[in-house]
Amino acid sequence: MKKNFFALTLAVVFGFTATATEPVKKETKEVKTSESSVTWKAYKVTGSHHGNVTLESGKLVFEEGKLSGGEFIVDMTSLICTDLEGGSKGKLEGHLKSDDFFGVATHPTSSLVFTKVEATGKNSYEVTGDLTIKDITKSVTFDVSVYGSKATATMKVDRAEYDIRYGSGSFFDNLGDKTIYDEFDLVVDLVF
Repeated sequence: MKKNFFALTLAVVFGFTATATEPVKKETKEVKTSESSVTWKAYKVTGSHHGNVTLESGKLVFEEGKLSGGEFIVDMTSLICTDLEGGSKGKLEGHLKSDDFFGVATHPTSSLVFTKVEATGKNSYEVTGDLTIKDITKSVTFDVSVYGSKATATMKVDRAEYDIRYGSGSFFDNLGDKTIYDEFDLVVDLVF
């Protein structure tokens, strides 16, 4: 009887130990870039412009079914304006891709790497990540919602932090109605 009790005790102790040290189930899900979208909107004193940029690659990491990480690369050469047509469209796109703004010849990609993810609700998260634009990396915080195989994020980016100064009231005085605001919005819809 003592032998059976001792064996049962060992089995229970080692059973709990084995359960406690099981690795957390981690799952990486590749983003379907052709079905996902990144939309931007930038503001100036006299109005705004909006458009798209294409994801080159992306992945989300889940632990026990909860978002825990992510990494994305954006193809900056794909940047387009969707609110203009013809020559005005081409002129703005060329200017945005020039060294006055994103300098895509030298910096063809931008990236975002999640550094911290906190659940704020059943499907909602506050994410902090390292955003790199023009080889300058700054921390950004934004909200992400995940539903099934889709995720949505919205964020504001301050272009001045990435040395994008053209038309910025933060760097130049007396721009008047030529002022372009530093913050622009990104709306990201992901399918994975």
